[in-house]
Amino acid sequence: MRLTTRTNLAMRTLMVCAANPGQFVRKHEVAETCAASENHLAQVIHLLAQKGFLKTIRGRSGGLMLGRKAEDISVGDVFRAFEAVLPFTECFAGGETTCPLAGACQLKCVLSEALDAFYARLDRTSIADLIGDNADLTDLLKVA
Repeated sequence: MRLTTRTNLAMRTLMVCAANPGQFVRKHEVAETCAASENHLAQVIHLLAQKGFLKTIRGRSGGLMLGRKAEDISVGDVFRAFEAVLPFTECFAGGETTCPLAGACQLKCVLSEALDAFYARLDRTSIADLIGDNADLTDLLKVA
């Protein structure tokens, strides 16, 4: 399994904001810290704001900050927001499948259980857990 670039950027953006509590962080600061394209990051920030993970303000004194407490944002929720649109396999997509094994295959059940366990673990981890007691990471994510 491999995360999409968007999910990776979403997690990095949230961690940057969590490492800079109480202040608005500018998009270009996040892009620089995360070595990301500002254009790609803009799409991620938009979805994060739509889902309530971020609060954004436009303009000269604007920027972004967490939309709720870091301890109230689960990694599982973020992953679901970004990864849910991508079916894990063809049989998870719903609708017609071209797989000749679809009627008898039990792999879907095994994969479904594995995904449930994966998300259950992510649900137990918050953004605060990722940066708390991690001075090295916090130092990397601080903006001037």
